[in-house]
Amino acid sequence: MKLQTALFSLAIFTMGTTIAQDKVKTKTGVIDLPGPDLAASKTKYSKVIGWPEGKTPIAPEGFKVNRYADGMKSPRNIILTPNGDVLVALSNSQRTKKEVQQNEKTGKAGSEVPGKSVNVILLLRDTDKDGVAETKTTFLSGLNQPFGMAFAPGKFYVANTDGVWVYPYNTGDAVIKGEGKKIIDLPAGGYNNHWTRNLILNPAGNKLFVTVGSGSNAAEHGIDNEKRRADILEFNLDGTGEKVYGSGLRNPVGMAWVPGTNTLWTAVNERDNLGDELVPDYITSVKPGGFYGWPWYYFGKHEDPRLAGQRPDLKDKVLVPDVPMGSHTASLGLIFYTGRQFPSKYKNGAFVGQHGSWNRSEFSGYKVAFVPFKNGQPSGPMEDFLTGFLVDQEGKDVYGRPVMVLQTPDGALLVTDDVSGIVWRVSKK
Repeated sequence: MKLQTALFSLAIFTMGTTIAQDKVKTKTGVIDLPGPDLAASKTKYSKVIGWPEGKTPIAPEGFKVNRYADGMKSPRNIILTPNGDVLVALSNSQRTKKEVQQNEKTGKAGSEVPGKSVNVILLLRDTDKDGVAETKTTFLSGLNQPFGMAFAPGKFYVANTDGVWVYPYNTGDAVIKGEGKKIIDLPAGGYNNHWTRNLILNPAGNKLFVTVGSGSNAAEHGIDNEKRRADILEFNLDGTGEKVYGSGLRNPVGMAWVPGTNTLWTAVNERDNLGDELVPDYITSVKPGGFYGWPWYYFGKHEDPRLAGQRPDLKDKVLVPDVPMGSHTASLGLIFYTGRQFPSKYKNGAFVGQHGSWNRSEFSGYKVAFVPFKNGQPSGPMEDFLTGFLVDQEGKDVYGRPVMVLQTPDGALLVTDDVSGIVWRVSKK
């Protein structure tokens, strides 16, 4: 009888159920979370066909979009130099074309840029200020899947997948000439594209914050393999004094400070294989020492069924993320807009690059979204800003996939599109 009861319970669990739904209050409203359903997990992979001549992503009325730069392989992160040039990190997941094709067949990953990672940081310069970069030159090479970049007086920081390096830099340098030094060792690689390591300095300029994504989807390789992962780590500028600033963040990527504050926000990719609507990716403020649930819980006290009963002591410590950004959207880029070019509704609001889904029956993401802010807090739900990356919702073809977002000194936005090798510029007409 006990065996029959156990088998019945297992059948209910693996088939899924719609009974265990819950309403969760967030900073932008109440969302409905369905019950987790392992049997309901779907996959739909995008096929990148590239952008036809003359076609661009679509911005709201009153904006225009143009190619700022193209002809690159996998432009990922993008930042400004102190003198206003643009740096773009070229890096990818280092899978062969055969491996990418096999992944798409077996359901391990979505559309990717195949081949060895370029491992170069380019400097783009728009000398005549016409919104198109006239030159592309190598700023730094010989890296290992670079992503995060930041400047401090006399220094340039790069976060490779296995650690943070610092190089000598003088404002206006078009190339790094001096020898670099590795100041932080980090666990390398990760689940799917969790090899990215972003970094940012605090407003005071005396601390360094580094994102490290998980090495798995839901700790399927054991929690011992997740040490110093799914965290935002804090360091002194020389790499000493390591602290865990925020934890339980499955794959934090974009980071930004709310304008005029010491409040750090991050964009986080949540877990896969619990159904179309679980778990929502999110952007959230990061409370020092805060725990956001991964891998045992999600969106508050909702327990991952694959780890049920393992850490009841953590349930009451989980913080609810501030702003849901849609399930499986792969929300990566994050900036707060402080420019004067865009209409006032965008002032101090968050722009979020969404690379797009694969673990879902219908596409989600594949756009740049906007979240309005007022007085340092979200003041409304997410809305579309830059769309048109999907050929159509019904098919699988996409023109490109947005990654990171940057505000330029004139108040325009730049958006990296890694699979098409383009940096897009969005400006007011």
